[in-house]
Amino acid sequence: MPKTITQKILEAHSVSQKKEYAPGQEIAIRIDQTLTQDATGAMAYLQFETLEIDLVDTKISVNYVDHNTLQMGPENADDHRYLQTIAAKYGIIFSRAGNGICHQVHLERFSKPGETLLGSDSHIPTCGGVGMIAIGAGGLDVAVAMGRGTFFLSYPKVIKIHLYGKLKPWVSAKDVVLTVLEIFSTRGNVGYVFEYGGEGVKTLSVPERATITNMGTECGVTTSIFPSDERTREFLKAQCRESDWAPIQADEDAVYDSVVKIDLGEIVPKVAYPHSPGNIKQVRDLAGLKIKQVCIGSCTNSSYRDLMVAAEILKGKTIHPDVSAVVAPGSRQVLLMIARESALYNLLSSDLRLLESSCGFCCGIGQSPQTDAVSLRTSNRNFLNRSGTKSAQVYLVSPETAAASALTGEITDPRDLGTPYPHIWIPDKFIIDDSMFIQPSERPERIEIYRGPHMGTVPLSKPLPENILGEVTIKLGDNVTTDHIVPAGSRLKYRANAAKYAEFTFEVVDPSFYERAATIRDQGRDNIIVAGLSYGQGSSREHAALCPMYLGVRALLAKSIERIHKANLINFGIVPFTFVNEADYDWIDQGDELEIPDTRHLLQENKKIPVFNKTKNKTLEASVELSEREKEIILAGGTLPYIKETQKNNPT
Repeated sequence: MPKTITQKILEAHSVSQKKEYAPGQEIAIRIDQTLTQDATGAMAYLQFETLEIDLVDTKISVNYVDHNTLQMGPENADDHRYLQTIAAKYGIIFSRAGNGICHQVHLERFSKPGETLLGSDSHIPTCGGVGMIAIGAGGLDVAVAMGRGTFFLSYPKVIKIHLYGKLKPWVSAKDVVLTVLEIFSTRGNVGYVFEYGGEGVKTLSVPERATITNMGTECGVTTSIFPSDERTREFLKAQCRESDWAPIQADEDAVYDSVVKIDLGEIVPKVAYPHSPGNIKQVRDLAGLKIKQVCIGSCTNSSYRDLMVAAEILKGKTIHPDVSAVVAPGSRQVLLMIARESALYNLLSSDLRLLESSCGFCCGIGQSPQTDAVSLRTSNRNFLNRSGTKSAQVYLVSPETAAASALTGEITDPRDLGTPYPHIWIPDKFIIDDSMFIQPSERPERIEIYRGPHMGTVPLSKPLPENILGEVTIKLGDNVTTDHIVPAGSRLKYRANAAKYAEFTFEVVDPSFYERAATIRDQGRDNIIVAGLSYGQGSSREHAALCPMYLGVRALLAKSIERIHKANLINFGIVPFTFVNEADYDWIDQGDELEIPDTRHLLQENKKIPVFNKTKNKTLEASVELSEREKEIILAGGTLPYIKETQKNNPT
């Protein structure tokens, strides 16, 4: 039977022993590689330790320090030392601070066509640019995969995005993925994979493809993937890894669930306006809007090609006096390359400031804009307050648009600069220096794991009760992101201490939530969250489920829930209910008392579940879609209690 690229890789890695695969069916796949970073990694490895496993069970596992590199206060430095010693002991490669952003570095040094990659960051699909099945997940799922080598997911539907034509000057891969977001939006795509094909694919380099797969995450798909072809081979050869190349194409008559065609030649410079990556307009529609900040970098747009383009645009010029502008190379390799090619000189002489090769401004660590400022960024998210300034207006653009606008002091379509388009020559060989990777110890038994005084423990939930009885502690609208649930930025340093981090739960939308939820929990009642469509968009951060669990949240009742967040809720024993009738959302208010009787029994019987609103004396209906394995996890109170219970019953 003819197959898509997605089907070929998933089925080759399946350990489910199935003869036929159907969309929505849960399968287990073998994981070849894992990726963690410092913001999500500390808790992931605390959880890994509870599994009591001697070494990771993957081909390659890498931990990167790329988020909290400013090390404000001792918490970050303590966590980084913990991660380095954990890596040395358990067989994990450690990427030191300054080596670069995990996605860019992994693409350069470890990506391999046809393999599977699981990581505790939602932008793991970046490596789909070389033909990997690369999936973002919560830290606990990655910890389990490192220990057991497998990961469970729903067998996806596959949408082919057929590219044809060729991009015109001043239009880039960022504009392509913004076009994809314009077509598909940020919701309604759970359970799908975007698979790119068509003659237009050959016109895109691997870094350009990686930009597209990286930001495809914002659509909510499981992952995005390109074929592995001669362009892929060229990239790996330039990285001195040609032996890692393998051709991967969809069969000519492969059947897709749908096909969407995009003419690359028709795409124009685009922008995502506040406060969602799905709010798309043409740059010319916003031309003239005064700006105060430009940030070039992030895992989406910090490759050699991206920074060389920006450097050529800025060469011999200076940025507008009203604009604060910064650039962050995606990796040490990129920094060394642009320094060798004099592009770094061009950037700095234009009055841009150089930042460390790290995530930085993308996740609100530094470069918070001034009050009410318009900030143009080449990153992938512009959620409310993610920049660190709640009143700021963040727009997402290509490096071309960012550089052009930095010169003029207002949003500017780069086609209107009136200068020749800079065509960038990609070298046949990149600078290879892997000295900032620390290999695991050959004598792991001698490694003593460092634990800082601020590090917490892994909180565990209790088994699901027979009845859920509690209060609607907060009612939220549509498109609630994980940044709304638990903030990034300066709060990231508490990621290794769930009890402390929980104090900031929902602070962006309701600063009183923590005290209210803690009071209800201490009274022995359940906290219940009610939300609209697409709850849990954005980051894979498991703390958006872990912290609510710590505060006694037992159930979520939403119109719809995003994939990674739903998995995280299950991992921590929070029941992910959805409304049978979305209109019933209007019948619940914050402060209402809800009772969900006979929950354990109805959950096991796959029946619709009545939700009695005691405050309004009205019964609603909810449903919950779980595999048999997920039901057992929820009943046990989460994945770690489930594993411990399984190990107790099956000690061999």
